[in-house]
Amino acid sequence: MPNCGCNDYSRTQLMRRAAAEAGRGLPAIEPGMPTPAGTGLSRRSFLSRSAGLAIAVYGAAGLGPKAFEQGIQAAAAQAPNDRVLVSVFLSGGADSLTMLAPKPSAHPTYATLRPGLGLAEGEGTDFAGDSSLRWHPSLAGLATLHGEGKVTVMPAVGYTDPNQSHFTSRHYWEVGELNPFGRTGWLGRYLDAHGAPDNPLQGLTLGWDLQPSVAAKNVPVATVSEPDDYDFWANDTWAVEDAMLDAFSSMGDAPTSDQGMSQARAAVRATGRLREQLAPYDTDITLPGGYPNSGFGRRLAWTARLLADGLPLKVVAIESGGYDTHANQNATLPDDLLEVGSSLLAFQRDLEARGLADRVLVHVWSEFGRRPQENDGGTDHGAAGAGLVIGSRASGQTVGGFPGIAAAQLDSSKNLRHTSDFRGVYCSLLESWLGVSAAGIVPNESQFSRPVLVA
Repeated sequence: MPNCGCNDYSRTQLMRRAAAEAGRGLPAIEPGMPTPAGTGLSRRSFLSRSAGLAIAVYGAAGLGPKAFEQGIQAAAAQAPNDRVLVSVFLSGGADSLTMLAPKPSAHPTYATLRPGLGLAEGEGTDFAGDSSLRWHPSLAGLATLHGEGKVTVMPAVGYTDPNQSHFTSRHYWEVGELNPFGRTGWLGRYLDAHGAPDNPLQGLTLGWDLQPSVAAKNVPVATVSEPDDYDFWANDTWAVEDAMLDAFSSMGDAPTSDQGMSQARAAVRATGRLREQLAPYDTDITLPGGYPNSGFGRRLAWTARLLADGLPLKVVAIESGGYDTHANQNATLPDDLLEVGSSLLAFQRDLEARGLADRVLVHVWSEFGRRPQENDGGTDHGAAGAGLVIGSRASGQTVGGFPGIAAAQLDSSKNLRHTSDFRGVYCSLLESWLGVSAAGIVPNESQFSRPVLVA
């Protein structure tokens, strides 16, 4: 939930939900606002017998569940060791000057800009990439991984002439260009060019709504809220589902001339198979050590589990909200950062324990940062923000550098200047991690330098 009544943030959440529920109608879009990527994709829900998952599939309307199941099985057999990119979106505009806070001794204007929100000189963990910065204490997990060389940091990633609308800036990041008319996500275009026509798990959103960054045009992608989020139920009946289903089994398989009884028995057999298929993803998942028992932590844990189970994932998109901190920032942001930092550390340790760490890279991004100057206990929409690439194969470098917060170092709107461009980050992830050309995926890709993100 947002920490304020920011209408732009609330409208953005509404529109993204509407885009993910294509076919149910979109609320009116205000003039000048882009239509969300993925709008108009057909949505169908089914159970994949091969994966044991109840999933919603978008796109590839001409294919049925059987084709998808066969596609999942074929993809798993063909490329069991493919690299995977996990896209983590910090929704609302995460405050980079709290995540990586300037030291007052190195940046004297910090105390003036942040008299109530700023960290004291000794707080936090020194940032090895720039001695004038330090990790917020809540991000101790990321500081640990950075010390191991497993975090590449972009202290000020953004784009020229930044847009401070949640709706529009997020759209630019999702479609991979400064184009309000973009209709497919940048990762969706990657899947269109290099994915399969029948494997919806290749672009998986773990959440209630399709993430527009993975919205493809020609191939199927899918959403799962959580793999254990399913149930059998009977109307106005509670706590007796298992007994009810067990009782049904007593109907038996003996032949009968009664057509209605035959249909009922067939339904019972199908329900029994369904229970068996879903059994591996029971509600009592045991979270490995370190994962917070939160939606974000559980979804990262499920990502590791699904990969360990051999499911053919290429791109996984996960969102963590609550970063629109116009007010009450000190009351909410530390806990949100603690959840993210602890979850990402636990995810890395989980991948390492499962022998999957060399296959997975995490990209953490937000639509913009916050203004350097605080405002009544919070911070308003800014420009450049922090970006991260995390994993055993991350370069561990600092990309672009910190631009400074002195008056002469800020942009014309008194916001943090960007020192790396998000489209160059995408080009580097495509080429150095996913092993494909950025041409045809990131428009005008030749204009952007490729930061070293992967070792």
